[in-house]
Amino acid sequence: MSTSSPEAVKKLLENMQTDLRSLSMECKKKFPPVKEAAESGIVKIKTIAARNTDILAALKENSSEVVQPFLMGCGTKEPKITQLCLAAIQRLMSHEVVSEAAAGNIINMLWQLMENGLEELKLLQTVLVLLTTNTVVHDEVLSKAIVLCFRLHFTKDNITNNTAAATVRQVVTVVFERMVAEDERFKGIVEQQPPVQGNTNRRSVSTLRPSAKDAYMLFQDLCQLVNADAPYWLVGMTEMTRTFGLELLESVLNDFPGVFLQHQEFSFLLKERVCPLVIKLFSPNIKFRQGSSSAASPAPVEKPYFPICMRLLRVVSVLIKHFYSLLVTECEIFLSLLVKFLDGEKPQWLRAVAVESVHRLCVQPHLLRSFCQSYDMKQHSTKVFRDIVNALGSFIQSLFIVPNASTTAVSAPAGGSGSGTQGTAQGGPGTGGVSGNLTTQAAFEYRGTWIPLMTVSVQGSAKATYLEMLDKVEPPSIPEGYAMSVAFSALLDLVRGITSMIERELATEEEAAAEFREAHPDQEWQPQPGAHLVWEEMVSACWCGLLAALSLLLDASTDETATENILKAELTMASLCGRLGLVTPRDAFITAICKASLPPHYALTVLSSNSASLSSKAYSIQGQSVQIISPSSESHQQVVAVGQPLTAQPQGTVVLTAKNIQCMRTLLNLAHCHGAVLGTSWQLVLATLQHLVWILGLKPGVGGALKPGRAVEGPSTVLTTAVMTDLPVISNILSRLFESSQYLDDVSLHHLINALCSLSLEAMEMAYGNNKEPSLFAVAKLLETGLVNMDRIEILWRPLTGHLLEVCQHPNSRMREWGAEALTALIKAGLAYKHDPPLAKNQRLQLLLLNPLKELSNVLHADIRQKQLESVLQILQSQGDSLGPGWPLVLGVIGAIRNDQGESLIRTAFQCLQLVVTDFLPTMPCTCLQIVVDVAGSFGLQNQELNISLTSIGLLWNISDYFFQRGEAITQELEREEEALQKQAQEKGETLNRPFHPAPPFDCLWLCLYAKLGELCVDPRPAVRKSAGQTLFSTIAAHGTLLQQPTWHIVIWKVLFHLLDCVRKSSTTADKEKIESGGGNILIHHSRDTAEKQWAETWVLTLAGVARIFNTRRYLLQQLGDFFEAWEVLLNHIQSAALSKNNEVSLAALKSFQEILQIVTPVKDSDKAGDAFAAMGVPPVLIDPLSASGPGRPLVRSDSLVERLTRYNGAELQAPPPGEESALEDSALWWSAWNTWYRTGTDSTRPPSGPTEKLSFIPSQPFLTALIQIFPALYQHIKANFSMEDLKKLGVILHGAVSVPISSDASPFILPSYTEAVLTSLQEAVLTSLDVLQKAICVGPENLQVMYPAIFEQLLLFVEFSCKPPQYGRMETKHVANAKYNQAEWVALNYVPFAERSLEVVVDLYHKTACHKAVINEQVLQNIIKTLRMPLGLKYACPSESTWKLAVSSLLKVLSIGLPVARQHASSGKFDTMWPELANAFEDFLFTKSTPPDNLSIQEFQKNEAIDVEVVQLISTEILPFANFIPKDFVGQIMAMLNRGSIHSQSPSFTEAEIDVRMREEFSKVCFETLLQFSFSNKVSTPQEGYISRMALSVLLKRSQDVLRRYVEDERLSGRCPLPRQQVTEIIFVLKAISTLMDSLKKTQPENVDGNTWAQVIALYPTLVECITCSSSEVSSALKEALGPFKDFMQPPVSRVQNGES
Repeated sequence: MSTSSPEAVKKLLENMQTDLRSLSMECKKKFPPVKEAAESGIVKIKTIAARNTDILAALKENSSEVVQPFLMGCGTKEPKITQLCLAAIQRLMSHEVVSEAAAGNIINMLWQLMENGLEELKLLQTVLVLLTTNTVVHDEVLSKAIVLCFRLHFTKDNITNNTAAATVRQVVTVVFERMVAEDERFKGIVEQQPPVQGNTNRRSVSTLRPSAKDAYMLFQDLCQLVNADAPYWLVGMTEMTRTFGLELLESVLNDFPGVFLQHQEFSFLLKERVCPLVIKLFSPNIKFRQGSSSAASPAPVEKPYFPICMRLLRVVSVLIKHFYSLLVTECEIFLSLLVKFLDGEKPQWLRAVAVESVHRLCVQPHLLRSFCQSYDMKQHSTKVFRDIVNALGSFIQSLFIVPNASTTAVSAPAGGSGSGTQGTAQGGPGTGGVSGNLTTQAAFEYRGTWIPLMTVSVQGSAKATYLEMLDKVEPPSIPEGYAMSVAFSALLDLVRGITSMIERELATEEEAAAEFREAHPDQEWQPQPGAHLVWEEMVSACWCGLLAALSLLLDASTDETATENILKAELTMASLCGRLGLVTPRDAFITAICKASLPPHYALTVLSSNSASLSSKAYSIQGQSVQIISPSSESHQQVVAVGQPLTAQPQGTVVLTAKNIQCMRTLLNLAHCHGAVLGTSWQLVLATLQHLVWILGLKPGVGGALKPGRAVEGPSTVLTTAVMTDLPVISNILSRLFESSQYLDDVSLHHLINALCSLSLEAMEMAYGNNKEPSLFAVAKLLETGLVNMDRIEILWRPLTGHLLEVCQHPNSRMREWGAEALTALIKAGLAYKHDPPLAKNQRLQLLLLNPLKELSNVLHADIRQKQLESVLQILQSQGDSLGPGWPLVLGVIGAIRNDQGESLIRTAFQCLQLVVTDFLPTMPCTCLQIVVDVAGSFGLQNQELNISLTSIGLLWNISDYFFQRGEAITQELEREEEALQKQAQEKGETLNRPFHPAPPFDCLWLCLYAKLGELCVDPRPAVRKSAGQTLFSTIAAHGTLLQQPTWHIVIWKVLFHLLDCVRKSSTTADKEKIESGGGNILIHHSRDTAEKQWAETWVLTLAGVARIFNTRRYLLQQLGDFFEAWEVLLNHIQSAALSKNNEVSLAALKSFQEILQIVTPVKDSDKAGDAFAAMGVPPVLIDPLSASGPGRPLVRSDSLVERLTRYNGAELQAPPPGEESALEDSALWWSAWNTWYRTGTDSTRPPSGPTEKLSFIPSQPFLTALIQIFPALYQHIKANFSMEDLKKLGVILHGAVSVPISSDASPFILPSYTEAVLTSLQEAVLTSLDVLQKAICVGPENLQVMYPAIFEQLLLFVEFSCKPPQYGRMETKHVANAKYNQAEWVALNYVPFAERSLEVVVDLYHKTACHKAVINEQVLQNIIKTLRMPLGLKYACPSESTWKLAVSSLLKVLSIGLPVARQHASSGKFDTMWPELANAFEDFLFTKSTPPDNLSIQEFQKNEAIDVEVVQLISTEILPFANFIPKDFVGQIMAMLNRGSIHSQSPSFTEAEIDVRMREEFSKVCFETLLQFSFSNKVSTPQEGYISRMALSVLLKRSQDVLRRYVEDERLSGRCPLPRQQVTEIIFVLKAISTLMDSLKKTQPENVDGNTWAQVIALYPTLVECITCSSSEVSSALKEALGPFKDFMQPPVSRVQNGES
């Protein structure tokens, strides 16, 4: 109910009337005037109420009168009345019906009461009501009222005093509140205030409004009073205390800061009055030094007085808080004082109060910022903010360091705090020790000083204890640990305040920046530099002191919560420094946390170097130096783990306490939440974590996460259960820490990576030279960081992988293994990660990811390569289809094999390659196919694992198949690629550089494949060479059709010929040492037991392959421009192979020669053998004429070469493809082939010239056979121009070839047995060659026929071999029968069959060609006879009996043809020389010097005799009848011969042995007959001839006469004894001759017979008759025959013959 409502007014009126009545009642007796006044008052009130509508206003107007009765009542000094009056007055006041005048009166009345000491409490109450209900009291009245209250404050009554004090406080407040209200009212009205001049207060007051003036006067007087000066306005003050004055000043300053800030007058007061006053009052505190004796000072020093000092500090706090901006200089002084009060030499209470004041400042970060701006950032100004922080720090330090004992004496009067502290300090550790099981009190302990920690205030508010002790006069005793606790809180609040303030401002700035960027994306955001400077200055100013204090506290803290708070402070500071980019302080704080995490004195270089740089800065605070204290070792902490330090040299163990673990967690927290600002200090953090992890024995597991290691690390690691439960948590946080790296910005991430890398480098350094377990922390964490940052892997990939690659090369195997693990895991994860854009579209990234995999190939350690290859295998299995441009790198890795790596590595790599070839060829870019070929090739070339080499050749075959099947697609893709490259090259102005450039890209692919196979064809291992060779030639054969024609040029020259050169070179230089059978159980066949023999096989294979290509691709190759050169080169290779000293090679060379001459048609596809082989990937073997023969196999002649040739010629009749006919018949090619053949033949058959011991090499029979077999085919192509010269060359070769002996161990195969008359293949081939020639000549033009004689000559040479085997140089050859098979002897062949066959050919040929001019002119017949003379002469002495028989029959045949020709050309004289030869031949044969063998049977003898007879018959039929065409001498010779043959003269001196020689009776008879026939023939051309024959006859007859006579005599003499067989034979012969003669005479025309002859014949008769008595029956029968014909003489002849003339 408001005071102005009608009811209230009514009530007021009633109450007043009641009061007045009561008053009049009380005063009725004693004080009548009062009674009267009261009664008139009632009337007055009634009147007012009746007359006025606004009763209150009327009342106020008349208030003086209304109040009067009551004032008079108070004047009575009667307690009862006074109380009643005061109550009534208060009621009036409360209804605001008191006018100014009335109020004055009331105050005066109150003053009197006060002076009389009446109703003191009621007075105070009344004043209060008067002043608070309205503003009527002003100026002097007001001052009087205030003085009244002050006076009441100093009464003897405690209650009054206190109430008065409260009232004064309230009144003072009211005065200022009025002023504030007044200002509010006038706020809108701008007044022109005259400028303040001078410093006198009098003049300045005039400008103030009434309420303001009151307030001003009041405040000014308060200052006067505190300063013990007389007041100007508060007149009537009798006494005043400073403490009260200071309290009042403080409350005004605190409650009405606006007044002082808005009004210059008040500001002036502050500056001019308050501050000097405070400074003055502080002086005793400043000068006082605890412990200095007062006697020493000249004047007694005023001692600090607690109440004033404390109040002054409160005033200072207020001043600083509110009026800092006005009082910059003054505040500087105040703050410096504060800092001084913290000094160790000040009394304990003073320090405590000062700390509380400082705490008050510390909770006001904005204030602190102002200090920093006003002082620290100004030049030549005290660094106030820094000093405050440092003072706090040194204060805390001093608490630990200053021995308390020294203070006891001095400070005991001041509250004895010193001794108390000391006592507790001593008791502290003790009690802690005893009650170990109880919860120990939170405390700090450092080097024996133990300081308990109390809860002094709620975080963030400075609730002081001693600053509030306004009632204490004596300084209180300070409990131990209080100051420390306050200082600790102050520190924490300071940190919290500053950091949260700056961080808030930073956040707002960042928001603003973000908004600005959104609005203006193109412009740079410019922050206000000022703000940043302030923040940086603040941090720079405070960090040293903070760090020093916090580190010390952290070290000394024994309470988990305290530790937590300290750590939190350090952490927030570190984070703030980081955000502001202040590296040194950031690192310093982090170092502190790190050091605290590790055991004391733990050697960790990163930290020590850092703190060294810090401790070198000692901060001086007014001469006191703040040192960063090194940790004390004797910490009373719970040990939770014992482990080994991570050092290069093994050391003892170190212990970790619970606090270490707590710090570690803070460190983790720091890294986790503030990683972005750590920058380079990641190094410190991670280094520390690494050491902790090591000590705790955490080891990395999959993905890099750390897990508690097994106890393998040795007994040194001991973990308590407390820490065991913590470990998983720690390891989890550790992992999360690195997971959270995904939220870091790029720069911070780089810092993290760099830090991990340098940590890892240290770990690597440490792991050098010993095989101790290395620290894998860094590597594991690099892996973890990489894995979680896959989305932006590009920015960290290079440093990350670059470092891991170094790790992979580390000698310590564990280190390496992890490096590789990390690297490969990262690569696999990188490839598997779903990047945006995907890898397929981001080639650069893919290559970036794969690159380190490739780099791993340079690492020499096998385990790393193994890891690398395993991961390649995994990548192929998982990402093989999407590798795309990454293929070259992957293939590079697979192919980076070296021979010094072990088998298993190569095997793994090869698995990868196999996977690629089987699964991924279609998915990879075609440009990589060439790399696949190279890689497969490199596996072929490695020498660790033969099977892999062989399999890789198989892979090459598969690859070639793939090329073949996908040819078109590959061609298109490659050509597109090529165009692109070409364009690039042109833009750069370079030429396109790729292997085999001019060829089209697809062909180049083939060429690379061929080149690789070519390399493998000359591998040192025979098996590889063989396989590669087969594959090379098969691919060329199977897929060559795909190549373009110009590419063939490269294939021929760069691939095939190059290969042939290499093989030839290697073969000729190969080692001839025998290779011992390898590996014990592998047997090497003797045909392959030297490197040379193994190379021979390769040479064979290669040459055959090239030849086959030349053969099958002949039409294609001939279109190349330089086919002729290629042909020459090939022939040259064939020649050098044919002349190589290896039978296998040379023979194969000839097969190839045959093949390129197309003697052998290649196997057709329809042949089953070919198919079967092709299916196995083996090139089809040529089924050629020599395939069956070889060392160790008899030569099977399935068909004769002649037949084959006819087939060949037949085949040639099928027309080749049109237009190529001429090509096939290109004579230059064939002549080139002929020259090769000729050179090969000459060189291989040329006999050795030197002595035979050094015999180098003798060509084998199969070789020579093959060589000669080539000629007929070759001849077909060159016959047109085949000259005599060439024929001679051929002859030399044929002769040479036939002359070559064979080695004894081969002889059984070449010559099945000596007795069989078989030709060797070689001999047969030789004859075939000649046969081909003569056939060609036969059908050829006339000019060819001049060659006949040469052929005869050649054949006749061979015929001579029958008697005179050819010599091969000066070589000793044994007869085959005498050679021992197992010795290396040379055996001459059995040339007889050959010679005989040659002879048959001669006869045959002569048969055909006898009449040819050339044959006649060249005296072929004479040569034949001359040649035959030798076997004929030798007869029984011939090596073979058949020879002379054949010779005879041949001679007969030849003569039967030749003699008519000779007669025909008798006149030309061309046969003149032949006749003597023939005569000699007959003579040598018929009267041979050789004796028949003893074992010759009668039948044989008779057969031989029959041959002789045949010869004589020839003479009788072919020669003698034509004597007139024949030279006379010849006929004479013949006659003499016949003569000699007709009588078997017996040598007079014969021995017993010769008696047995049988007589050739039949022969003699024929001779005789022929002789006779010739003698009596009527065709005697010349008398001379007749004479010869007659002569001969007479001689014969005479001899007969002699023989018969001698026989008769001997017979008679011998008596019974038979005559010698020889004589009997002779006589029988003579008898037979006589009978022959008789026959001849009978047949002859009588006129042809000489008369003498008849006489001689008849003269024989008597002698014959004498012989009848002989005893021999044989003689008798012969005699019978001889005597028989004489009957013809019994008749007289028809005409008489006289003297031999008819």
